[in-house]
Amino acid sequence: MKKNPVVPYAIIAIIGILAVIVLSTAGVGQRQDIQKADKGGEKTEQQAKKDEGGSQDPNDIFQANCAACHGADLTGQVGPNLTKIGAELSADDIVKIIHNGKGNMPAQSQVGDDEAKTLAKWLSEKK
Repeated sequence: MKKNPVVPYAIIAIIGILAVIVLSTAGVGQRQDIQKADKGGEKTEQQAKKDEGGSQDPNDIFQANCAACHGADLTGQVGPNLTKIGAELSADDIVKIIHNGKGNMPAQSQVGDDEAKTLAKWLSEKK
C-alpha cells in the first residue's frame, strides 16, 4: 500500500493555520490594551512610575529609554556613542533632540519634560 504524500503537508498546513489564528487572537487582545493605555484608560508602568514621583535617577531614565540604541554603557550600538556628548552639545540641545529626534532617532515622546531635562543635564556632563 502506497502512502499519500499530500497528507503530511496537509497536517502541517492545518497546524500552521491554527497557529496563525491563536497568535492573531492574542495580538488583538494586546492591541486593545495598548489602545486603552493610549487613551488614558490604563496607565503604562512608566506612566504610573511618573505619577508616583518615579525615579529621577538619570541612569535609570537612560536605561529605560535610551540604552537599547545607545548601549547600556553609552558607547553606542544602533545609535551614536554618547560617552562624550557633553563636549559637543549643551543640555538644552540634548533636550531638543530627545523631544524632536535627530537623523534616524525619532522623537522620544515617552520621556517627559522633567525626565528629559534630568537626562540632558547628566549627558551634558559627559565630556
